[in-house]
Amino acid sequence: MVTNIRRLDLTFGALADPTRRAILARLAEGEATVGELAGPFAMSRPAVSKHLRVLERAGLVRRTSDGRVSRCELNASPMQDAALWVDRYRTFWESQLDSLSRYLERKPPTANTETEA
Repeated sequence: MVTNIRRLDLTFGALADPTRRAILARLAEGEATVGELAGPFAMSRPAVSKHLRVLERAGLVRRTSDGRVSRCELNASPMQDAALWVDRYRTFWESQLDSLSRYLERKPPTANTETEA
């Protein structure tokens, strides 16, 4: 259980950054080199490499070296674990909101008004 929590923490931490999400979106299209991944960003290659290390620690990216070229590919399985975790809470909150909706839709009891004598 602790291992799963640690993995979820790493996954959500990695997904929290827009640059890392953009890198994952690019890798969803297929394998890419670090240089190709760095291209669209106004940051240095070492900065992109730092983002890649966060993604690798979370298990979202696999990097292989071919000589001086590093190739990266997406590993989406940690996102599936995160989606299952979120889905569990989505079900809970939908149930809570359905209950609130039923409560609010009930007609209020009529007030007993006393007639003045």
